[in-house]
Amino acid sequence: MDTNSSRSSPHSVFARGIAAAGGRFVCVGTSFGAVLVFDIPPKGTNVTLSEVLEQHRDPDGAGDLVTADDSGTLCLWSSGEEFTLLGKIPGSGCSCSSVALWNGVVAAGYGDGQIRLWDAGSGRIRAQVSAHARWIYALDLAPLTGKLLSGAEDSFVHVWKLSRDPDTDDIEVRHCHAECVTDTQVCGARFCDPAGDTFAVTGYDLSEILCYGPA
Repeated sequence: MDTNSSRSSPHSVFARGIAAAGGRFVCVGTSFGAVLVFDIPPKGTNVTLSEVLEQHRDPDGAGDLVTADDSGTLCLWSSGEEFTLLGKIPGSGCSCSSVALWNGVVAAGYGDGQIRLWDAGSGRIRAQVSAHARWIYALDLAPLTGKLLSGAEDSFVHVWKLSRDPDTDDIEVRHCHAECVTDTQVCGARFCDPAGDTFAVTGYDLSEILCYGPA
């Protein structure tokens, strides 16, 4: 869409990510660094722009929402009548293109094919996985099981299992499954159920949504 910005002349703006938060909000990251928070009514179509979160200096998106930008900076938010910034995890210069939140753990996918897991409260890195050969464009977490789904430009979709070591509280990552979507740069992937038993995938120039489940 085209819009007028108070900070510069008219320019093109595009969405960089979307997430639900707080049971009533839909948050959309934009290419100029703001996150637009829309209030969705229980009934009807009167969707309103509730507020604009501006904490990222670079484009893009504890608490129930995490956003990211092209510098790799992560911001953690708590939703309510207004969104509250709880903390920031500084970036290292590598673009973060996908994020997910589960049980106080932030999972972030990067342009270098890495998945990094962060503690949402302390901002400390807990694990790092060389997950893909190319840019990761999709992450999703199954809330009931801690399964993590990742999809990337290398045509692969991987399923990982996250768990906490009861003795050390460290985050353990186990690879569970891989699918190759032949000749497709994967740009979207999401679990279809809370347990993460099924998932759907799409890619650039792909007019279909591919669904995978148990054999």
